[in-house]
Amino acid sequence: MESPYKGKSGVQRIWNAFHYSLDGLCAAFRHEDAFRQELLLAAVLLPLGLWLGVGGLEKAMLTAPVLLVLVVELLNSAVEATVDRISLDDHLLAKRAKDIGSAAVLLSFVMLAAVWVLVLFV
Repeated sequence: MESPYKGKSGVQRIWNAFHYSLDGLCAAFRHEDAFRQELLLAAVLLPLGLWLGVGGLEKAMLTAPVLLVLVVELLNSAVEATVDRISLDDHLLAKRAKDIGSAAVLLSFVMLAAVWVLVLFV
């Protein structure tokens, strides 16, 4: 059976999607410590990147990976919530899913650091 929300189209669908996205951001802020910490880091790095960047390309290169960290954390949190919804029991596949999501967050941080070093110091 299809979701009852799939029948929406046009402006109504966009409006609904916008509100679902805000709900997701609020849920992540309310329930995910890592997201709050990364949001605090973004609050520092985004203005700093805009200030340090020379020209639009550098500003974009310094800010995009900061936003990517937040995106990857949101996806990781969604995977973790889904796994926990299915079962709170210890299971090898549940651990693998959560560890892979965590690895994605780690790699997004590595990219953030690499881009900042390359743009600012090389």
